[in-house]
Amino acid sequence: MTNTTNQTTTDTSTMTSFDRIITNANLATFSAHYGFDVHTNRKESGKSTSADSTSIKSKPYGQLENAAIGIKEGTIAWIGSNDQMTPHLSHYQAEQIQDANGGWLTPGLIDCHTHLVYAGNRSNEFEARLHGASYQDIAAQGGGIVATVSATRAASIEEIFAQSEKRLLALIKEGVTSIEIKSGYGLDLDTERKMLTVARQLGDKYDIHVSTTYLAAHALPPEYKDRADDYIEQVCEWLPILHKEGLVDAVDGFCENIAFSSEQIRRVFEVARSLDLPVKLHSEQLSDIGGSALVAEYQGLSSDHLEHLSETDIEKMAASNTVAVLLPGAFYTLRDTKLPPIAALRKHQVAIAISTDCNPGTSPLTSLLLAMNMGCTLFYLTPEEVLAGATINAAQALGLSKKGRIEVGCDADLALWDITRPADLCYQIGLNPIEDIMRQGQWSKG
Repeated sequence: MTNTTNQTTTDTSTMTSFDRIITNANLATFSAHYGFDVHTNRKESGKSTSADSTSIKSKPYGQLENAAIGIKEGTIAWIGSNDQMTPHLSHYQAEQIQDANGGWLTPGLIDCHTHLVYAGNRSNEFEARLHGASYQDIAAQGGGIVATVSATRAASIEEIFAQSEKRLLALIKEGVTSIEIKSGYGLDLDTERKMLTVARQLGDKYDIHVSTTYLAAHALPPEYKDRADDYIEQVCEWLPILHKEGLVDAVDGFCENIAFSSEQIRRVFEVARSLDLPVKLHSEQLSDIGGSALVAEYQGLSSDHLEHLSETDIEKMAASNTVAVLLPGAFYTLRDTKLPPIAALRKHQVAIAISTDCNPGTSPLTSLLLAMNMGCTLFYLTPEEVLAGATINAAQALGLSKKGRIEVGCDADLALWDITRPADLCYQIGLNPIEDIMRQGQWSKG
């Protein structure tokens, strides 16, 4: 266990040196320092001695009550009891002090799988599904991803930004401080570039962390009909270009019977590996063609959807520390009945993340709080699991080692909630109890 001296010191020079402080707070830290998932963490680190078993007691959410936090240069610099902070309050200006009034602080929420940047509207497909059309039927008739591709290609960068901005603001207002945004509605070099540029612009304008993901291997564009291998060759050629332009943080693909084979995705992953880019994958949503085994082979960050995931591939994900990203919004919208293998994921201690999958066709969802509720009601996850899935495990799914938990040394990305207990965030439907949001040490209501 990491030394936590800096979290309890009351040295006057330290206690009067913070840029900002938060008092009278209850913390859901999701940190092993404070007992979150402590038994699993001991097993993973190999620490199972009797001394360890008595040093830190397991606590739901890694919670601390009546706590205070010191922030310095955008980083959490100190955590301790409110009583430890009180004698030093006179050294601070009023604008430096945030009194939480007994509210709950969580890490800023992280939406780790979105297709938020696009143009157009596909509510017609929503109606078609209600009349009995399947996901595959819609795709075969020129709808689905290809319909959004046409709209996104035709739109200007300013039009795409304006449409996407509304979706981002909805998520920010619910406490999201980091988000992943994929390309994949361009399927040509210029439009993929356009989408990734908009994602970067959104992050810059709203001072929110945006992880960009290259998803050109999302669908086969019409001009490459019956020539999937030729298209994948283009996908592999575009990736180094966009990476050199600073637009790509990770690489994704759609490995499915209506998309690309595992061998085609492997070609893309080889290019990603040559560029030292992490990979992730849409897999096992409609069938099991071994996508999760492939992403595990490449030590991938995450495998996403996973309703048809096999236990054999779960074991491979566990060995590669690949996160299972569950997307209940798509499950709900498509009225799916095949549940992800939650029990097997728990059995093999695979980290589970929850995300909106915000997209125009199968999950037009811009509420991570609702996605968390769906994770409980549809997938039978616990409130602690879904909150971890939108914080510490979502951070892992994006490779963000300094986000997703409240701990000294982590980024000061925080959400302050007017709730009685952390489970309220998953229990309440339609009520947004956000009080304030901190991104990189700066308060903003979004």
